Amino acid sequence: MKEQNLNKMISAQHDPELYDIISRFLEQDVHAADQLSVTERHLCVLSALMGCQGKEAFMAEMHEALEDGVDPIAIWEAVYQAAAYLGLDRILPFLHTADALMQEHGLSLPQPPQGTTNADDRFEKGLDKQVQLFGEGMRKQQSEAPQPRRNITRWLAANCFGDYYTRNGLNDAQRELVTSCLILAQGGCENQLRGHTAATWAWAMTRLSCMAPLSSACPISVIPAA
Repeated sequence: MKEQNLNKMISAQHDPELYDIISRFLEQDVHAADQLSVTERHLCVLSALMGCQGKEAFMAEMHEALEDGVDPIAIWEAVYQAAAYLGLDRILPFLHTADALMQEHGLSLPQPPQGTTNADDRFEKGLDKQVQLFGEGMRKQQSEAPQPRRNITRWLAANCFGDYYTRNGLNDAQRELVTSCLILAQGGCENQLRGHTAATWAWAMTRLSCMAPLSSACPISVIPAA
């Protein structure tokens, strides 16, 4: 986070010691170890801020992301993706903030549609995407899961993957970065986080690069348990 944006949240005049601690951690520790692109880093931080409900910092970070040339559609897609992992009520403040800041930066609403599925094929395409990312076991769950869980497994394929993961605007690896940071920053979702990081290691990244988004989220969500 740039100095002027950090100073909007923590006054260097009123709280100089905390300002220095946070600034040093960001610049000398986190950013020095950063292996992400500019877009990836901003997406990770924005997603972690949504996960921990950091509304004020989200606004500053989004300003900075747009100034750094991050595609507005990628930011919108991160907010839309959050709906599947945080729930509608918790993403509304960020959706409204994103819409307002886009207009402030001279962008018109709505942006071009990014959806690739419809009511007839969202389940099939979502299940295909789920299998692509997490393996054939996802397909087996549709028929082998206990009956009380059948609705949930179907909704997971149709809604989470069919409605969100199949969208344009972010590639699969970027969506997994966003998802991992959303889950991490909520806290208490370690089993779900473990599943996503395992899938990411196996599918898209090395273990080292997979840790990069979690490291970028540390200043927002605190240092995760080893």
